[in-house]
Amino acid sequence: MSEQPKKVKTGGLAGITAGKSAICTCGTGHGLNYRGYDIYDLAKNCEFEEVAHLLLIGHLPNKAELKEFKASLMSARHLSPVMRETLKLIPKDAHPMDMMRTGCSMLGCLESEKQELPKHFPDQLRVGIRLLGIFPSILLFWHHWHEDGRELDTSSNQDSIAGYFLEKLHNKEPKKLWVDAMNVSLILYAEHEFNASTFTSRVITATLSDIFSAISGAIGALRGPLHGGANEAAMELISQYKSPDEAETGLRQKLANKELVMGFGHRVYTTHDPRNVVIKEWSKKLAEDVGDSVLFPVSERIEKIMWDEKKLFPNLDFYSASAYHFMGIKTEYFTPIFIMSRITGWLAHIFEQRADNKLIRPSSEYTGPENQAFVPIEKR
Repeated sequence: MSEQPKKVKTGGLAGITAGKSAICTCGTGHGLNYRGYDIYDLAKNCEFEEVAHLLLIGHLPNKAELKEFKASLMSARHLSPVMRETLKLIPKDAHPMDMMRTGCSMLGCLESEKQELPKHFPDQLRVGIRLLGIFPSILLFWHHWHEDGRELDTSSNQDSIAGYFLEKLHNKEPKKLWVDAMNVSLILYAEHEFNASTFTSRVITATLSDIFSAISGAIGALRGPLHGGANEAAMELISQYKSPDEAETGLRQKLANKELVMGFGHRVYTTHDPRNVVIKEWSKKLAEDVGDSVLFPVSERIEKIMWDEKKLFPNLDFYSASAYHFMGIKTEYFTPIFIMSRITGWLAHIFEQRADNKLIRPSSEYTGPENQAFVPIEKR
């Protein structure tokens, strides 16, 4: 068997500025800001739909604009008969992220984007609103069809994505505390600069492809456990232990074995993730609401050990895991919820890329062999 090519370290483009954007600042020294608004102010004072409007349209809405925007999102929840039949055909044991990607791609077949290439995209806001409105319905239709054999009724008086998702997931009016917590979570996940999935969406967009293709590609990037999925891994970690002391023993053993502990550290932050401060408070509130006396204390003990031993801090995913769990959400749905939020950031970057587009085609540093003389096959 022939010798395998040598592995080449690529560096992951760490520290490389790959473009300009007016959408988000994040990282040590910058905090996290969406179009100039601090994440703490947005999480404390806004509904997710206000933040979605800010990202997609460029400014925080007034009351009339918010009402109109919410109405458009509510009308975008419906599932066509063909979409319903498609979702029924996706197996119960399929990965939920594969299902979400397929749903997005199918919608692109059914409701293709109108484009006037190379510079005019008159249909992009309609498509963006449709995707933002329909993603919860896609996940919940597939969920209920396989869980209890019924088709989702997308009609609802809930005017927020958070309220609609929780109502339809549990088939009852959601607690206000849960809606508020989900609302904050969606705000925190909405945008985060040139992360892997967002950059993927911009690369696809730069070829003048359509929005459905760009979002499908972003979902594919988010599916990888080094980007999305850390909250699922965090839930798997904390649910292993029945007490903080047991967690400490188990975690120290993992560290001794040099096992990867997901949900800690971040590429753009060095001392803390500003989003974690917010979601940890909500996880604590939800723990008290459901009477939890294990998961939250276990999480805090793990947080302390990771900082003491490795100087690693929890990122947004770590306490999001317990927050979602306390609201009765299946672990495998954590990352699809990420999609329901981050679609706003993806769309904002797609719109921005289109406004001043150039093909994204970087170069690579060649590390292979020098030029070689060709040898015919009979002489090799």
